[in-house]
Amino acid sequence: MRIGIIAGEASGDILASGLINAILEQYPEAQFEGIAGPLMIKSGCKALYPAEKLSVMGLVEVLAHYRELSTIRKDIIQHFIQNPPDVFIGVDAPDFNLGVAAKLKVAGITTIHYVSPSVWAWRQYRLAKIARAVDLMLTLFPFEARFYEEHHISVKYVGHTLADEIDPDSGSQDSILKARQALNLDIDIDQPVIAALPGSRMSEVSRLAEPFISTLLQCLQTRPELKFVIPFINNKTQSIFETELDQQLERHSVYDKNIRTRFILFQGHSREVMAASNGVLLASGTAALEALLLKKPMLVAYKLAPITYWIAKRLLNVPYYSLPNLLAGEYLVEEITQNEVCAEVLAPKVIKLLSNESWNDKLKIFEYIHLSLRQSADKTAAQAVIDLLTAQDKI
Repeated sequence: MRIGIIAGEASGDILASGLINAILEQYPEAQFEGIAGPLMIKSGCKALYPAEKLSVMGLVEVLAHYRELSTIRKDIIQHFIQNPPDVFIGVDAPDFNLGVAAKLKVAGITTIHYVSPSVWAWRQYRLAKIARAVDLMLTLFPFEARFYEEHHISVKYVGHTLADEIDPDSGSQDSILKARQALNLDIDIDQPVIAALPGSRMSEVSRLAEPFISTLLQCLQTRPELKFVIPFINNKTQSIFETELDQQLERHSVYDKNIRTRFILFQGHSREVMAASNGVLLASGTAALEALLLKKPMLVAYKLAPITYWIAKRLLNVPYYSLPNLLAGEYLVEEITQNEVCAEVLAPKVIKLLSNESWNDKLKIFEYIHLSLRQSADKTAAQAVIDLLTAQDKI
């Protein structure tokens, strides 16, 4: 069995590698190639291009990389048409993958898309393109599957791998202590810790480093005992953040070892970092879902390029943008955007996370959502792929 597969960023790499491993459990001879991240490569996928090539977000960023992305898409389509796989699976990155899938389906190749684009939120005209481009849509969330069923598009709800991996009983004091020990943090369980996650993309970190650092420094004025743990996906994003941190400390004449040591930076370990905290300040995205599954009070803050935000605000037809609120169907966690993403707005809200006001009610909803997402996602997605190929007599 030959499978073409494309994932576009860190979260897609995680999902794709889990899918690859689950398929290999049933079909050890299966071969995978495409646009792959490090986890996919480790699982045995041949990388025609690295996944980081697709890790751009927003209208401005995509336009800046349009020529390179267009060349990669043409190359990958040509490769798969000349060397047809039994199935092509696009994992997330819908603006790239659905274009590839549409061309391959016309060429007679079975196509699957894993992780629904946000058609239920905006740009619903894409439904027609999706119907033409894919034989099956695999969704992470139940409300997405219901949406596709209503529009008569073949769909399978598979759940989310994070919900499978994270203990439903996470969030206890014991879990916090174990996470701090796993990270070798010499921090007593009674000392409050805030996790800050300014995003996984360079563009995100570039926009959020300044307001996040200003916010954390202002929090120290109210709660001088605070410590901050901050994970990064790679050296580049960490360097952006560290440069801004050093500049702010020097600019405000507060650069001293005592304050600098309040900021503890990590490469990777984002889950452990959040688990070790008492509250989380983060950009929207998968990290918000992970914080929910870890049962953490959180504040979601996000900034887009101005023109991207202007367009998105006019096209969105849902009242929330963070996954916890979308899954709950209510305003469960606070969402701060654009010009309000500043220390004056964020700092009091971050401090408020530590008081756990109304936390018990929110915790019950977090726990319910967690259980609903536990569907053995890797195996369920793999079985959906195998069932489709079996029905088409391809295996």
